[in-house]
Amino acid sequence: MKAAFPGSFDPPTLGHVNIIRRAASIFEEITVVVAENRHKKHLFSPEERLELVSALVKPWKNVSVVLCGGLIVDFLRGRGVSLLIRGVRGAGDFSYEFELSMMNRTLNPEIETIFLTTDPEYGVVRSSAIKELASFGADISSMVPPPVVRALAAKFCRVRD
Repeated sequence: MKAAFPGSFDPPTLGHVNIIRRAASIFEEITVVVAENRHKKHLFSPEERLELVSALVKPWKNVSVVLCGGLIVDFLRGRGVSLLIRGVRGAGDFSYEFELSMMNRTLNPEIETIFLTTDPEYGVVRSSAIKELASFGADISSMVPPPVVRALAAKFCRVRD
């Protein structure tokens, strides 16, 4: 069974990696879809996010990473994928993701959404907060993988070990 895990991944976090690792053990094939949302201001370009996520998924042979500039339902239809994975940290995420899943089903009734809760240690890890912390030079190594720590340090012109 094939599934897709879409997101902006700006930047990818250990919470994202947690969901990918667990999904990779459940499904035959996982496509991580890096969204190119033109209405959202990203710190990293789509290509940079693609590169970061691609480096992080190397341990799993059944995981690939692609860019998507359109609607996820159209992307999935074009690839013959009908299962969407969404990670949730809490009730707020679930409410948002539930409404999004209903919208996706309206656009393509063949799409099913599976919600995976992140492990508790990643329940407060948010990309927006990580970017803010990194901009002040805070230690974010418990929230993002080492390549992301380095990429954020470079973005904010800070040297990290």
